[in-house]
Amino acid sequence: MSRIAPQDLVDFVYREARLLDELDYETWLDLFAEDGRYWMPAEWRQTDPLLQSSLMYEDRLLLRVRVERLSGARTFSQKPKSRAQHLLQVPQIDLFEPETGAFRTWTSFHYVETRNDVQTLYAGWATHDLVLVEGVLKIKLKRVDLLNFDAPHGNIQLFM
Repeated sequence: MSRIAPQDLVDFVYREARLLDELDYETWLDLFAEDGRYWMPAEWRQTDPLLQSSLMYEDRLLLRVRVERLSGARTFSQKPKSRAQHLLQVPQIDLFEPETGAFRTWTSFHYVETRNDVQTLYAGWATHDLVLVEGVLKIKLKRVDLLNFDAPHGNIQLFM
């Protein structure tokens, strides 16, 4: 993909959510740039993931560890496996600079995570900072802002 159109960004966000819903974590992890990050702030309009506490701030190595845990046959906390479903609004494009290879989308979502008889509903916004790596869109930063970021949360098993 060398020529990027706005619809490519929208399709990327939808594809990412589908990969997570289908538990295809390996393919999902490949969507991240080598220096990509996954960030879930713990405060409203938080600006710094390093100097302020976050619900989650993971680089590619930590994402790999989480993917291996979720995919592992001996991960007893995942028997039966957690499952998820994303319900997304149409992603809005906040930055579209094909000449520099910088793109940003903003997507409102509802996300349900279920395991056994327990269903947990999350709502919020996901921001995808995307870059072109050898002509392919990759995630530089995925930021997930939960509506109830300040509520006590149990273990969030999967990715939103």
